[in-house]
Amino acid sequence: MNTQLIIDYLSALSMNNNREWYHANKDDYKKANGEFEELLQALILEIGKFDSRILHNNPKDLTFKIVRDTRFSHDKSPYNPAFRAHISSKGKQPVPVGYYLMIKPGGQSFLGGGLFAHMFKDATTMVRDYIVQNGEEWEKIIHEPAFEKYFTVQGIALKNVPKGYEKEHPQAEYLKFKSWYLEYPLKDEEFIDANVFPAKAAEIFRIMKPFNDYLNKALDGFQMPAR
Repeated sequence: MNTQLIIDYLSALSMNNNREWYHANKDDYKKANGEFEELLQALILEIGKFDSRILHNNPKDLTFKIVRDTRFSHDKSPYNPAFRAHISSKGKQPVPVGYYLMIKPGGQSFLGGGLFAHMFKDATTMVRDYIVQNGEEWEKIIHEPAFEKYFTVQGIALKNVPKGYEKEHPQAEYLKFKSWYLEYPLKDEEFIDANVFPAKAAEIFRIMKPFNDYLNKALDGFQMPAR
């Protein structure tokens, strides 16, 4: 497994973000993507030691395209120079929440977890309602020393507590959120030792797991909107 190949390819794509370069170097993309899928397989096996629900996944089914939809963007760069994947019991769907990896050279890589998608109103309501009813469990999870060492809960948030919820609720600050997620930043050099990275990443994900489990209990029964 040559993770340096991933960093080198994505760095080159970032500096040559155009269709001509991409197609001229398609073989390099295939090699780098193959290394990323190999890395994902190693990561799945490590995560599977504490979360067997994800072991059935095929790495090819967990990755996201690097081609960007530029129709509504001021940035017309055709590619996102990043390899991304979401590992959950149902693959790369945003719900149930799982374990997210983004490799983007230049200090932009991270491990993630939780609910990143803020556009699903039903999901947001389900999590808010669950926090209202299970606030003590929420506080216990996010104030666990190991959790606090690595994470701060992030998310898209409103300025005020939404209608229908008590402004003085003990978790009022989190009821403003429309998404609840975690990010653990990664340096480029952390990927270089391919024999060490999967186990290290899995350990971060293990500490993250109670947070994911909480959200998945809140989201039990959620249905993805029909396209």
